[in-house]
Amino acid sequence: MHPAETLPRLPFILLLLLACILPSLSDAKNYYRYTNCAPTNYTCGTMKFTVGYPFQFGTARPDYCRYPGYYLTCTDDTLLINIDEKMMPFQVKNIDYGNHLLTLVDLNFSAETCPLPNYNVTINTTIFDYNDRNTMMTIYNCSTLQTPLPAADIYKIPCAEEISGQYYYYRLNDKDSVFGNCILLSQVLVQISAANQLLGESLSFGEALNEGFMLRWTAGKGWCSDCVSSGGNCGYNTVARDQQTCYCPNGTAIRNCTTVTQSKNKHTGVIIGSSVGAAAGLVGLCGLCVFLYIRTRRRRHSPSSSNLIRNASSSVPNSYSKSKDPELGGGSSVFYQTHLFSYDELEAATDGFSDSRELGDGGFGTVYKGILRDGRVVAIKRLYENNWRRVEQFKNEVAILSLIRHPNLVALYGCTSRHSRELLLVYEYISNGTIADHLHGSRADERALTWPRRLSIAIETADALAYLHAVNPPIIHRDVKTNNILLDADFHVKVADFGLSRLFPLDATHVSTAPQGTPGYVDPEYHKCFQLTDKSDVYSFGVVLVELISSMPAVDITRRRDEINLANMAIRKIQNCQLEELVDAALGYEEDLATKRMITMVAELAFRCLQPDGEMRPPIREVVEVLRGIQREGYNKNSEGEEGDIVVKEDSGLLKNIPPFSPDSVAAKWPSRTTTPNTSE
Repeated sequence: MHPAETLPRLPFILLLLLACILPSLSDAKNYYRYTNCAPTNYTCGTMKFTVGYPFQFGTARPDYCRYPGYYLTCTDDTLLINIDEKMMPFQVKNIDYGNHLLTLVDLNFSAETCPLPNYNVTINTTIFDYNDRNTMMTIYNCSTLQTPLPAADIYKIPCAEEISGQYYYYRLNDKDSVFGNCILLSQVLVQISAANQLLGESLSFGEALNEGFMLRWTAGKGWCSDCVSSGGNCGYNTVARDQQTCYCPNGTAIRNCTTVTQSKNKHTGVIIGSSVGAAAGLVGLCGLCVFLYIRTRRRRHSPSSSNLIRNASSSVPNSYSKSKDPELGGGSSVFYQTHLFSYDELEAATDGFSDSRELGDGGFGTVYKGILRDGRVVAIKRLYENNWRRVEQFKNEVAILSLIRHPNLVALYGCTSRHSRELLLVYEYISNGTIADHLHGSRADERALTWPRRLSIAIETADALAYLHAVNPPIIHRDVKTNNILLDADFHVKVADFGLSRLFPLDATHVSTAPQGTPGYVDPEYHKCFQLTDKSDVYSFGVVLVELISSMPAVDITRRRDEINLANMAIRKIQNCQLEELVDAALGYEEDLATKRMITMVAELAFRCLQPDGEMRPPIREVVEVLRGIQREGYNKNSEGEEGDIVVKEDSGLLKNIPPFSPDSVAAKWPSRTTTPNTSE
């Protein structure tokens, strides 16, 4: 048969093959959802725990495996969860999947022998229920000793008097009654068993509170246990939120796996066999199509990607192959220029991924120092195993870093193939650690980050973000933090870790996506509305600015409860004209007038970046201009006033077009005179 006569029949044959393959692909999709949603074991500090429906831990599980609102995080080796947006996270002591119960405790209680909470416990009742294993404890602060006690169910807290010299009492199962000259201090939940031991004096007051309290989660109530007992894994339907979705080995069911057609189980082997055969036939047929087309048309075509890899390898150093690898595009028509390394070479470059070569540990992988065969020193990121998103993160980082070039962005040298034994990314080696290391980490004692260096670091970081926001299409980093900002030997910035970054459509105001990022840096508007914008990076950068002037970490559970989150603490200190309590004293804030002026203006800029409403935050390009203006005018002798007073020249142009603040804000109370409200949109 002539080749030209064969071609018209090919579409019909292709359709037949696709008809055989598509049903099996649907089965494969269901099976992958079943396996992806299986409960997974993790460790946070010394606590070992299991993550299953409805919980999410970082980005370790797909959206269809969890219910929105149940986000677990591991911060400073402590497992945390938010039970209400008005409250700080609580420590998770236990997860009881059988009874749908969480055991929680206030972070501050473990550090105090006699904790006296000054808040009322509230919960998000759309996803949690109070549990009958708890009782409400009402705590009172009294100005005088209550003798005799007004009621038999009122008990004194002896340790509080010893510590504070004041009189505190508690009452169980009491909502709002007051007595004597006492005020109601707070209402907290305690376990009934702990309350009984407290009354029996087998537990102290602090020990009883440290037992925590229990909450019942409502997602999956009444059906998830049926799904699990039938051999399935509970899931979430992103379209029909309340559908009782059960992922089973044989398919997706409502409520439990008994509703899935049992015959599927008998034919699984046949389906897999026919799928493999059909797929092989399709591949062979496609090859035949290409061969016949080439012979018929007698035209020369560009080499395939595999040929491109082979051809390029002869013209570049032996340590890598140069490739436009279509598999990195995730189905996109865009081809990304990168270098392909072999796994064996990178394994040898790191001495078998030796612990002695480890540089750091991130959310998605461990970074090692490596030496390639051509002598180059590189940083090699080894993505974690058993993480369903590792391929996504891998492709995302390669795609983005292949598109961009900027002196303050880390350079990608290459990667392994997506089908390699392990997923490895190869970057330029940055020798001087991260900003976090120098501010409050292992290198903080070196005191290498002087104020001029910190200001330069802020400018270079902001400039890198401005570049990302300005490219086409714009890129939202989504994980701006001091641990992701590297420093070279001359303390120049290299922004790294683009695994969570997103390409942003030019005609969009936001992208709707589940919140991801690092606690303490995530835009509260993004966390609340699930809408990612360029202002989300601005908020995170505002936290970085506060870290630069304070040398404090973004989250620190050893601080007072209302100061655990650095952004919240900074906003309050600035509004109350207590900036000196926030600034690192070693920067010379009180000794040098020019330094004080610059730190004051940087803090004011950070305040703008941390506004809860994203529309009130400045765009990152304006942030760059303001920082450069502060640096340029900072040591202008003509801008100094009398001792203790700071006056910025009217023509300095540093902080124009600032949105209006509240009456308690920095604009009203700070001595910076050029700040004016923004009258433009």
